[in-house]
Formats: sequence, C-alpha cells, structure tokens
Amino acid sequence: MTPPASPAAPLRADCIADSAGGLTFDVAANGGTATAHLVLRRQDAGDEVGLPLAPIAEGRLRAALPSSVALPEGRWDAYARVSGGEPRRLVPGVTDLRPLAERTPSGLLGHVAVRIPYAGRQGGLTVRSWLRAPHAEAARLGHEDDALTVRGRVYGAPLGPGAHAELRARPGTGGGATHRLDVSRDRADFRLTVGYAMLAPGMWDLWLRPAGESGPSVRVARLLDDVADKHPVLVRPPARVETPYGPVAAGPCYTRDNDLSVSVTPLTP
Repeated sequence: MTPPASPAAPLRADCIADSAGGLTFDVAANGGTATAHLVLRRQDAGDEVGLPLAPIAEGRLRAALPSSVALPEGRWDAYARVSGGEPRRLVPGVTDLRPLAERTPSGLLGHVAVRIPYAGRQGGLTVRSWLRAPHAEAARLGHEDDALTVRGRVYGAPLGPGAHAELRARPGTGGGATHRLDVSRDRADFRLTVGYAMLAPGMWDLWLRPAGESGPSVRVARLLDDVADKHPVLVRPPARVETPYGPVAAGPCYTRDNDLSVSVTPLTP
C-alpha cells in the first residue's frame, strides 16, 4: 500500500525593503523556474497581483515589488507558483525592514504608498499595504496628564490658512459629536492638541482638514515605519482625567489600520 504523500514543505521568502518603499522577495525554490511567479492575493477581496520570479542563484528566485507598482490598501497573502504548479504559501524568512524606519517620502506623487511584510496568524507571509492620497502622518505623540499633542506632516496636499483638525465620535459615542481643533502649521508640518476633559466616554477618530472646510478630510495615521500592526505594540498608559461625564481613563491608540484614535473609558468614582 502506497503511503499518502507528505505535504510539501513551505517555501521561505526573505524580504528586503528599500528607502523608496519597495520590497524584494528572495524565494528558496528547487526545480524548474521557467514560469515562476510570486502571487499576492488580497484577503476578503479576491484581487491578485503576479510578479515574475527570476533566478539569481542556484535554488534562489527573486521578485521585486517597486513602490511605483500600485498595490491597493489591504492585507495580501504571498504565494509562489513555480513551473506551472499550484501556488504554494510562502512563510517569512530573513526580513530587513530598516530602510522603512528611515523613510521620508517626497510627497511629489500626491500619495504615500507603504508595504510592510509580516507573519500572519497562521505563520504565512502577508504584506500589509496602504495607499493614501493625501496622507497625514502622526510622527510624534506627546501624552500629557490631560491632553494629547500630535506632531506630524502632510503628504500630497498643502496646509492652507484654514487648516484644522476634527475629532469625530464613533457611533454610540458622545451623540455623534465632532470637536474642531486648532492646528499650527509650518510648511508641511502640523501640530495639534486634544484636550481629554471635553470628551465623552467612547472612541474618537482624528482627522485633518488641510484646506479647511472646502477641502478633503484626511485620516491621521502612523504608517511610515516597519510595524505592521501598531495596536498591540505602541501602547501608552491612559491618563486619569476628571470630566463633566465623571472620571475617565483617556489616551491615544491605533486602529487595525494604524489610524490614530483616542480612547476614553469611564472609571468608577
């Protein structure tokens, strides 16, 4: 009796980032490589992007995802299709993302493209992609006793005289209120302060209006580094603040998309 075939060992891919925001994938693969491709499939959407895998050494294939190739926002699972076979899930190998932490986009393209590879829940290689036009980057946060200070930069849009920020309550928070916040500006850089005492318990999302009321709303986020999911990593202890709604614990937090929000939680008096 012939024993069942063992499942193929996963293919490992080394990922290297460049300062422009592109990624290179080096895949360890044996056998024919005449029609090898790296395949990216977007979760919950079904979109697919194929990149040629070219031999660079014995048993090594390379694919490039330059920043000039558009990759819509989302989470993309990585596969390799070698010699016309079925796509095989890739797992992360050696990863070098140091250039991402030092990256400062020019903003001349009118958008910011960010791609960060990481190990997904099942251990497979996934690429988190953002494509923001324009983009408001939260570069530094100052978490004081009763306020949050945000320093950042806008890419793809000028900061006009009417520039301001808005703190918007999510459904079920503060009756759907919106608080307008003053913004100080220096060319493309901005600074704003969120006072916790004015906020009802719940979750508040931070937006920037670079051109004032007549222009677009831009979600404030932190994307320009090498951390794919900031919510469990960049955590700050909340501040205890007395408000008209009673004592609360308030502080900044990041969403699953690395957008910046403020969490306000009631405390027992």
